[in-house]
Amino acid sequence: MTRATFAADPDASRGREFPENRDGTRGPRSEFQRDRDRIIHSIAFRRLRSKTQVFIAPDGDHYRTRLTHSLEVAQIGRVIARALGLDEDLTEALCLAHDIGHPPFGHAGEKALSLSMERHGGFDHNAQSLRTLMRLESPYPHHDGLNLTWELLEGLAKHNGPVENPGWALAELDADYPLALRKYPSLEAQVAAIADDIAYDNHDIDDGLRAGFVDLDELLELEFIADQWRTVEKRFPGVPRERQLRELVRGQIGLMVNDVLENTRKSVAHIETLGEVRNADRMLATFSPAMAASERLLKNFMYEKLYYHPEQLATAERARDVISRLYAAYEQDASLLPEGWRDNLPDAEPARSRHIADFIAGMTDRFAMDQCAKIYGSVPDGLSNV
Repeated sequence: MTRATFAADPDASRGREFPENRDGTRGPRSEFQRDRDRIIHSIAFRRLRSKTQVFIAPDGDHYRTRLTHSLEVAQIGRVIARALGLDEDLTEALCLAHDIGHPPFGHAGEKALSLSMERHGGFDHNAQSLRTLMRLESPYPHHDGLNLTWELLEGLAKHNGPVENPGWALAELDADYPLALRKYPSLEAQVAAIADDIAYDNHDIDDGLRAGFVDLDELLELEFIADQWRTVEKRFPGVPRERQLRELVRGQIGLMVNDVLENTRKSVAHIETLGEVRNADRMLATFSPAMAASERLLKNFMYEKLYYHPEQLATAERARDVISRLYAAYEQDASLLPEGWRDNLPDAEPARSRHIADFIAGMTDRFAMDQCAKIYGSVPDGLSNV
């Protein structure tokens, strides 16, 4: 498809924080393709396979993790980007990297780290994604971080919109390499954000139904879901219920993607350049008002029935306890840190505590549980409820 005039162009990239020389030995890739490949080959990306999406440290292998979620977001993002004439590689890279800063146990772990770090600026998973990619993941000989393009970093920093009051981590990175935080991001970043919503809205239904936390009859009280279910039953009568449910999820994703495409095309009808996208007064890649209202109802349902289910809340509390205990142990006794992390531990605050938080944030669920058991002799029972 022809590149849209308002798409990000790798040949017009603002570059990288640290200049690089190209000797032609790494293949004929665009700058955004290089970004995607660096993310895929990073240790932080591989760790996502063992980090919580909805269910903490699931015993079964049929439930989504942060890695499988990120791959599904990338699949949806690529479809939307291609249809709109955007840069597919930048969109894919943003989708793959958007959750890299999540600590173990998902939002439960994030809450625990934020409370532990309250005196030292707190903790935010989105800023931690930037911190990981720009400073912590450092496989190259001449600079810290993966040295990704300005467009990739800008998109991650504000894929949910302009940032008026950045926390300490994002503020430090922006001071080193300004990311125009108060402007809107590229359409590629906006597409990555809404692809994330589409993916977890629907795939969490799939996992919730599979685990028995979501009841189909209750789900069908949402009229726009019921409409899709009636379509599935009419098209596939007599098909096993499990296959019908999978078709329901696929149909919902298609419905949302088509809605985003139709509404976004209307929003960009008079947009000609990327600069106009960044200077717009609103996000342009969005649901229609009707779909946005339906999506809010679905989110409210999922919070009530799945995310805030009593068993989920109890498991999350146990997970927060693991993270809080780990932070307290490392804070009180630095010798418990691995050698490399111990040797680089700053003496002064807040850098010292932030270094400890970096170490914990990089852990997988299982590694955090193992470290807690190693230090304290045990972990709370019931850390996995599926």
